[in-house]
Amino acid sequence: MAGEVELAALLCAFLAGSEQETRQYFDVNGMSRHVRVDCETETHVIEIGLDGKASSRDSVHQALFFAHLTGKTPAVILIDRDGFEGRFEYEMRHVAPAAGVTYARCHEDFIMRWARTRALREGYGQGKQDDLPAHWPATSLCDLGALRTDAEPGS
Repeated sequence: MAGEVELAALLCAFLAGSEQETRQYFDVNGMSRHVRVDCETETHVIEIGLDGKASSRDSVHQALFFAHLTGKTPAVILIDRDGFEGRFEYEMRHVAPAAGVTYARCHEDFIMRWARTRALREGYGQGKQDDLPAHWPATSLCDLGALRTDAEPGS
């Protein structure tokens, strides 16, 4: 079983032009502070959480705060490790959109398999192209279409 940091790095790598673990700085009472976002693209700040952990709820708060600091669209991705929608995934599926946060859920096994087979897909190594699942059945396991950076306008 992969850890949250490894899975976040793999998901971030699927998005062209993204950066993992970027810092955002802000001042409070004359003191400089910072927070780290799991993944940042030109358009989104993305927090990644694990199913079955109450701390995944914090992802919505973090994504909203990062959006406040950057002006980008907040997003949360929960990693499904057990194959069914549990309590926290159910909560997030409803709460995130209500708060204006893009929500996605990806199966851990799919993320690992997608990363291992990257070199087999058309466009591998071109750098400016997202490497996200675009068609069913892959999108049923990990639909990150709302985060695409290389989509044509209106697609």
